Amino acid sequence: MVIAEIFKSLRPQQWIKNFFIFVAVIFSRNLLNRPLVLKTAAAFVAFCLIASAHYIFNDIRDLAEDRLHPVKSKRPLASGRLKTGPAVLACAVFAVLGLAVAAAISRGVLIISAAYLVLQVLYSLRLKHVVILDVFVVAAGFVIRVVAGGLAIEVAISSWLLICTMLLALFLAMGKRRHEIVLLEGDAANHRPILKEYNTALLDQMISVVTASTLIAYCLYTISEETVAKFGTRKLIYTVPFVLYGIFRYLYLIHLKAGGGSPESLIIKDKPLLLDLFLWIAASVLILGLR
Repeated sequence: MVIAEIFKSLRPQQWIKNFFIFVAVIFSRNLLNRPLVLKTAAAFVAFCLIASAHYIFNDIRDLAEDRLHPVKSKRPLASGRLKTGPAVLACAVFAVLGLAVAAAISRGVLIISAAYLVLQVLYSLRLKHVVILDVFVVAAGFVIRVVAGGLAIEVAISSWLLICTMLLALFLAMGKRRHEIVLLEGDAANHRPILKEYNTALLDQMISVVTASTLIAYCLYTISEETVAKFGTRKLIYTVPFVLYGIFRYLYLIHLKAGGGSPESLIIKDKPLLLDLFLWIAASVLILGLR
């Protein structure tokens, strides 16, 4: 019973975020290079373990607030199904295991993994209470994942990809904040104090800026001389419609379907969005080629 509750606290449904680690192996055209794919997969496992350790740590820290939340109150710790003692032990074990896996890959992956863990702990302790900086920290976590993927296979990550990742992550983080405000309405600040610093009008403006910036950055990436020289093709521009549809679909789900609270669940459950993601990946792989 305790093991089952600990597993739920690991939030395996959120491990989908760690697939950003595979960006490097895909865009370096090494998807068929077995040794490099295995290294990337190992980095993926390391980040899943470390991220899960942080989720448990965060649940312990936010225990009182989560018990008042309509959704988070159902989590193992908040509901009382999992006691604090076993949770603390699990947190420590998964953090150590994650860092051990990272160390087995390379020193660089260990350093970036440790940096990610420290950043997440600081986020739980203080940074999530600092307006605007809170969403930037969330976005930085995605950028760190992409960098970790590059370090795992020892390839340089394009500055354009890092910019696009940061902007996309900001888009998702702001969408999540908006969902929380809409879901909790006037009681939002009692569940998460930082929400008193936001409102839907402000977040809608910020989302609009980030949406436009994301699309422009991705378009420029596909036609930049650096990208063309690296891949030997200008056809990556044909993947833009998939990105455009994906963003528009996500905005539709946020504004008209009250989605966005859990981006990873939304992507998995919404079939059009999931299909669009698959088509974007397929188109990118076909255009870039494999080796």
